[in-house]
Amino acid sequence: MAKGMSKSQLIGSLAEKTGMSRKDVANFLDTVAQMAYSEVKTSGEFSLPGFGKLVKKHRAARQGRNPATGQTIQIPAKTVVKFRVAKVVKDTVL
Repeated sequence: MAKGMSKSQLIGSLAEKTGMSRKDVANFLDTVAQMAYSEVKTSGEFSLPGFGKLVKKHRAARQGRNPATGQTIQIPAKTVVKFRVAKVVKDTVL
């Protein structure tokens, strides 16, 4: 299986293409990530134009099954974050 770009490789590539220092690029990426986390937590979604959006979703409680024993268990309700890929990405990649 092909492995994607690591954070260090991404920072290096962006620094080379933009002419910014690696430290500035790393700070920028960290700032975008922190903004995404806080926006999803407060407003429920964060859009990154051209890539997609992070959306906070509530999952209802449901019945599940323990695969080892086959016993039915109750899975509690919880809130999860999902990533919806932008249409332009789907069209470009697929």
